[in-house]
Amino acid sequence: MKKTLASIDIGSNGARLLIKRFDDNAIGLDRVKKLMFIRVPLRLGKDVFTLGKVSKEREDMMIHMMKGYKQFMKLFKVEAYRACATSAMRDAENGMDVIKKIKQETKLDIEIIKGSNEAMLLVNNLVEKTDSNEGNFAYVDVGGGSTEISLIHDGTLAESHSFNIGTLRLLSDHVTPQMWKEMDDDLAEYAQKYPNIQLIGSGGNINKLFKLSNEHQSHKTLSVQELQRLYGLLKPMSIEERMETYNLKDDRADVIVPAGRIFLDVAKQMKCEKIFVPNISLADSIIDGLYRELRDKE
Repeated sequence: MKKTLASIDIGSNGARLLIKRFDDNAIGLDRVKKLMFIRVPLRLGKDVFTLGKVSKEREDMMIHMMKGYKQFMKLFKVEAYRACATSAMRDAENGMDVIKKIKQETKLDIEIIKGSNEAMLLVNNLVEKTDSNEGNFAYVDVGGGSTEISLIHDGTLAESHSFNIGTLRLLSDHVTPQMWKEMDDDLAEYAQKYPNIQLIGSGGNINKLFKLSNEHQSHKTLSVQELQRLYGLLKPMSIEERMETYNLKDDRADVIVPAGRIFLDVAKQMKCEKIFVPNISLADSIIDGLYRELRDKE
């Protein structure tokens, strides 16, 4: 099979377009080629977690963005695509109305996927691309609106939960102590039920924290001790200081600290001393899942 495919991931913080070419007859790295990746700091969560809905201004931004994504897909002669929206659009009271408006304006379909479906997409891709076929693993994806935590036992998804604790929710002060307690209680139960859990981190923030760490030349492993050190350095800084000191974009400089807090909390509850950072995103999982689906039909 030889196809050019695209995925669109509309998260609470950013929206991403990924285009890849798959060629089953090619050799080595030429079998899968990344042709394009673009990220727009849409920040849907800024609306939804304070207003409860997507504002007209951000709806217009989404329409313009999707029109642009459509042109890029035409440019690269994309043969099939899948577009998914996650936590912010799940919570927005006008989420479906916005999706219908985008369809009218662009003819592009967007699915609002459940947290469990999001976890399944990520885990399926993870098992295929990493050595997680034996033992207990906790896959943790921290987004702007939610944190998806999935337990993998010997290569099979055993349990999955979506917690409404995300970076933008924390920044907008929409995470209560009860919400933290519920997540911590579940994680402590996981740790008891699945001993010797290995932690796998996902999302732009943990990828960036790993790159900023003193361990970035290691085998994609970030120690919790090093994460704690980085968190201690970043937290007291202003957003401008983080941008200048660590060369961060403004839409990364604010969310990177609450992301660090979430990962540290998860590691503590699960009694993990290191985090494996394989740099697998939801956009990758969507497009690779689409490829497998089309390949199996042939």
